[in-house]
Amino acid sequence: MDHVGFTQMKDGTAEDYAFLTEHEVEYTKGTASRLLNALVSLDESLSGYQITRLGHSLQSATRAERDRADTDWIVSALLHDIGDIFAPYNHDEYAATILRPFVREQCAWVVEKHGDFQMIYYGHHVGGNPDKRDAYAGHMYFDDCATFCERWDQASFDPDYDTLPLAHFAPRVEEVFARPPWDAEVLRPGVRVPLVAG
Repeated sequence: MDHVGFTQMKDGTAEDYAFLTEHEVEYTKGTASRLLNALVSLDESLSGYQITRLGHSLQSATRAERDRADTDWIVSALLHDIGDIFAPYNHDEYAATILRPFVREQCAWVVEKHGDFQMIYYGHHVGGNPDKRDAYAGHMYFDDCATFCERWDQASFDPDYDTLPLAHFAPRVEEVFARPPWDAEVLRPGVRVPLVAG
């Protein structure tokens, strides 16, 4: 069998779906590679900053690593703007959707909300609400998102910063996306891990 026999999903057989599942599982093994290639594409996306979007992503991850953050935080920092390519109006949600099955709930939530939290830095310049993050006041991950934005995101547009290359982070990306998706031991709902190691 090299393809399914149906033209409408409702007509598929157990054999068809077993065949597709096998192919889909094999395809998912290339997720890390596809994401690393997508990061390279950030070099050709939104411009106007002093560094490229890839440079910004790498710098964010470098700052996270130098703060001795764990792998979930570092990969989340690296991929937090991956949505800029295909979802410029909700890039944060897009990135969080990619990460959510493979990283701690805390990290996925922070990536999903970081766009709202970043408004504190520039909302007043563009007619936005600089207090947009206040909608999440009291949330258990509020301080984590504020720290993520302050230490790693908003500060990572410096062309003179000693930023680590993508190849340095590739093994971490491969490690994260080789995890079984939706593993409760990885997602750890309600658990907070410090961004900055004490």
